[in-house]
Amino acid sequence: MRLLVVTQKVDKNDAVLGFFHNWLLKFADNFDNIIAICLEKGECDLPTNVQVLSLGKENQVSRWQYIYKFYRYIWQERKNYDAVFVHMNQEYVLLGGLFWRIFSKKIILWRNHPKGNFLTKLAVFLANVVYCTSLDSFTSKFTKTKLMPVGVDTDLFFRDHNVFRQSKSILFLSRMAPIKNPDVLLEALFILKKRNIFFSASFIGEPLQKHVHFYQQLKDKTKKYGLEQCVNWLPAVPNWKTPEIYNQFEIFINLTDSGSLDKTIFEAMASQALVLTSNSSLSDFLPAIFFIDHNNSADLAKKLENALSLDSSSLNEYGQNFRKYVMEVHSLQFLVDKIKINL
Repeated sequence: MRLLVVTQKVDKNDAVLGFFHNWLLKFADNFDNIIAICLEKGECDLPTNVQVLSLGKENQVSRWQYIYKFYRYIWQERKNYDAVFVHMNQEYVLLGGLFWRIFSKKIILWRNHPKGNFLTKLAVFLANVVYCTSLDSFTSKFTKTKLMPVGVDTDLFFRDHNVFRQSKSILFLSRMAPIKNPDVLLEALFILKKRNIFFSASFIGEPLQKHVHFYQQLKDKTKKYGLEQCVNWLPAVPNWKTPEIYNQFEIFINLTDSGSLDKTIFEAMASQALVLTSNSSLSDFLPAIFFIDHNNSADLAKKLENALSLDSSSLNEYGQNFRKYVMEVHSLQFLVDKIKINL
């Protein structure tokens, strides 16, 4: 089987999308040939059966040049792929769907977002199969949609006992944006401080340009609340560096709205960190003591206080259960196996 993959970015050093470089590595082990078309290409270290074709964002070309290159690539490579896997961006299905249908290329659309519109419905119509990881995703309601694993490489994300895990440590690792709700965690930490509960917390990530003011407001609140001694603000890191980071913290917080299912939740679980989240997709699995009312800083503070009081035996037991869950339900190999079956 030869696969055309269309994605936003291929760059192993990217803090947000670097995980997809690892997906391509796993795809390369399971498919004869991979052609990856991306909007932007960065540093890659991929085997010879993976070809990466960039639409040129790294060279700041125009939107019309993106479109021209996209059509050129899918035409010139048409005899070198049998199926198409479009990751997240429905626009590529809208642009190439009719072409791929005419040439009998099976189209798989991966889209995992709570919101959608007429164009989303059209992309779903053009696709043969639609994947999402959350029942709260807009695309989950269609008959051709299949619920998929998140796709975490459990060989990369695991509990490394050579890395010191700091007691009573809290990690928030994400793009710093309002949709990620870091402000809710900051309010909860202020509540803990007022209760004289000991902790240390690190926020790792950076904002997009449009959210720089929001990010600065968070830092200003840290000073206002007197949290400078127990809260650190650190820059984003490449995805390949995050396994060590997860291993340094006992507790991982994810407050992204339900509808999408952040991969970081499961990377942390695979690393045997405790995970606290408000994502409804995990309500059936996650113990109630780790599930947070949406955007409720008081409830988060209460759940954090409980998590910070757990002994080492409980931390270890929960961590092992979390890792087992990821390995059985959300591993990258499981994801690839399901893709192969559907092709």
